[in-house]
Amino acid sequence: MISELRTIGVRTHVQRGAVLTLMRNTPRHIRHACLVAALLVTIATAAQPVHAAGGGQTKFQRISTQYIAALGDPGATSGSGAQSWGLWPLDPGPRGVELNSYTRLKDAGGVAPARWKFDSADWWLEEHGLIMEQPTFPLPPGKYMVTGHRKVTAVLTIHPADRNGDRRWELDKGATLYDVTHLACRSARYTPAAVGGSCSPANAPKTAFPVAPGGAMPQVEGCTKQDYAVLIVIGVGVEN
Repeated sequence: MISELRTIGVRTHVQRGAVLTLMRNTPRHIRHACLVAALLVTIATAAQPVHAAGGGQTKFQRISTQYIAALGDPGATSGSGAQSWGLWPLDPGPRGVELNSYTRLKDAGGVAPARWKFDSADWWLEEHGLIMEQPTFPLPPGKYMVTGHRKVTAVLTIHPADRNGDRRWELDKGATLYDVTHLACRSARYTPAAVGGSCSPANAPKTAFPVAPGGAMPQVEGCTKQDYAVLIVIGVGVEN
């Protein structure tokens, strides 16, 4: 992460190593805008109090910025299917691998410099064409304070799975999924289009990057693509 907030004596800590690594490994014209925006969100909220939700039933603890990969109707305030949502506990951007380095990633047995393992049958790209580690599935039930770094910050509730395995989600204050989506952070999941088929980052169109904020990630030959919305998490609910 590029920043960290403490709940006692709130302070911001910038990890220069992560920034220097990013600056060294990423061309100047594709600096990780998503990461920089997350830093600004963290700094902007550092001095703000964390309010209780639901009539004081839930308090929120500030955390180092995390990211949710979400699927759903952008205009919806609630829905089902949250069992297909994932969580990046660490910013996957500076931990990513450039498309031009895919051959080296393969030669390393699929182990990235950040020590995550590449899965050739299920891999992710972000808006600058960096191969990312997979998020952790499923997103645990609970309450998350989320924002899209625009105008809205809302409480996202992920309910426990019902007897059919479905997990419902809902946002408070009438916020929609679009309202809390960080448009500058794009992400997509790529899997083989045919059983036993090849779906390789080597086929990703490098000229398609960077992807414009809110834009669709590019198709890759031989792959089925699923675009995910990215939500920035700045706090988690702590039940009394």
